[in-house]
Amino acid sequence: MEVNQEKLCTSKADVSADSAYHCSTCHDDEEWSSTSRGRAKSRSLSASPALGSAKEFRRTRSLHGPCPVTTFGPKACMLQNPKAIMHIQDPASQRLTWNKPPKSVLVIKKIRDASLLQPFKELCVYLTEVNNMIVYVEKKVLEDPAIANDDNFGPVKKKFCTFREDYDDISNQIDFIICLGGDGTLLYASSLFQGSVPPVMAFHLGSLGFLTPFNFENFQSQVTQVIEGNAALVLRSRLKVKVVKEHREKMTVQNGIEENGVAPTNIEKEVGKQIMQYQVLNEVVVDRGPSSYLSNVDVFLDGHLITTVQGDGVIVSTPTGSTAYAAAAGASMIHPNVPAIMITPICPHSLSFRPIVVPAGVELKIMLSPDARNTAWVSFDGRKRQEICHGDSISITTSCYPLPSICFQDPVSDWFESLAECLHWNVRKKQNNFERTVKLMMDWNIANNKQRPKTMSSCRFSCRIPLVTQYTQNTGKEKGKNFTSWILHMK
Repeated sequence: MEVNQEKLCTSKADVSADSAYHCSTCHDDEEWSSTSRGRAKSRSLSASPALGSAKEFRRTRSLHGPCPVTTFGPKACMLQNPKAIMHIQDPASQRLTWNKPPKSVLVIKKIRDASLLQPFKELCVYLTEVNNMIVYVEKKVLEDPAIANDDNFGPVKKKFCTFREDYDDISNQIDFIICLGGDGTLLYASSLFQGSVPPVMAFHLGSLGFLTPFNFENFQSQVTQVIEGNAALVLRSRLKVKVVKEHREKMTVQNGIEENGVAPTNIEKEVGKQIMQYQVLNEVVVDRGPSSYLSNVDVFLDGHLITTVQGDGVIVSTPTGSTAYAAAAGASMIHPNVPAIMITPICPHSLSFRPIVVPAGVELKIMLSPDARNTAWVSFDGRKRQEICHGDSISITTSCYPLPSICFQDPVSDWFESLAECLHWNVRKKQNNFERTVKLMMDWNIANNKQRPKTMSSCRFSCRIPLVTQYTQNTGKEKGKNFTSWILHMK
């Protein structure tokens, strides 16, 4: 079956050079989609056999999800591994290369953080003066008084290109991205690119830094290594989300922002409907919002109603997002190279509702249950929050446009390093070896002129009894110490 799917992709790839990175789900190509359906009838699944053929759900792609696009921005791409089997690249061997030398870089700095001003200036001077690169920054970054009033930084600042979010399209002008801050800067960078994302290099200058593996001390050598193309990559899958809202009232637009707070980018309007699309790196959160009632939403998987969530809400997350809100809600943590989607309830009113992991190739749909007493609210990576009413729907699939994150070492080492350093995964005081504890008891007996026992078994009784007696007498002075730790303290 895998061979048939490979033939299907390669035969389509012969048509044009770009079709190798074409995904019918992401491009909504009816011709390609119909071709896929025609050739894949033998493995199509019907979502509900009881329904008529007109309402059958036909699978048009593998459960593994769409093949990710391996061109990142205008110049970056993945280095092809000649040892790959059937054109399937081992995630551990994914490395960055350039079709042409990179000339433009987007620098994203955490806003309202004075401690980042000096690193930001040093990085920009190095990029412009040493590497002769075009630096793009957000316009509000240069409006910071500490930067605007710095006369020494003025000549460098004049070389910058500025842009405004939701107004200027820079997707075809950026060769790679450098983030200065925490995990939020990486999420913000993802939101700026609704299609192909340039490679992202993230420096840990924020609070948590789970997604930012680089330290700023050696930034010059690290940036040079990326420019030369010698860097490991991890492709962080994103979710393609389509929100369909019934058109109940006209929504006026003022200064490019709608009255409900949702930016008008990626919005299509049909008769009686409004369609919005987003690319999400961490998670889609559907919750009860300000209402005091339980949220009551139906979750469909490939056309099947799999469950109704009654609680505070539900989280649909990527493997990258499994270490964020989902982890706080009790979900497992998934490595970003695992193709999967995680469904995690938020405070469900059920003792048996556990988080589940589904294949990356499924299509999820979330709607208000007909019995819901109130509306729900949805947010995408903590942004673009909006209300969901009866008749509205949220469709979620795996996007073919991942976020290529540059690794400090390799995908596996960086992930476990972040688990240990940021989340303190499995941190516990180690248990002492039993024989070491017994030896401490024997040494204590000898130090107190007690007779050394002839056997180990007799030691367990002869040396423990006086210790227990003294431990009991000193409990007032040794509060908070168990018996073993008290012995170590005596030693």
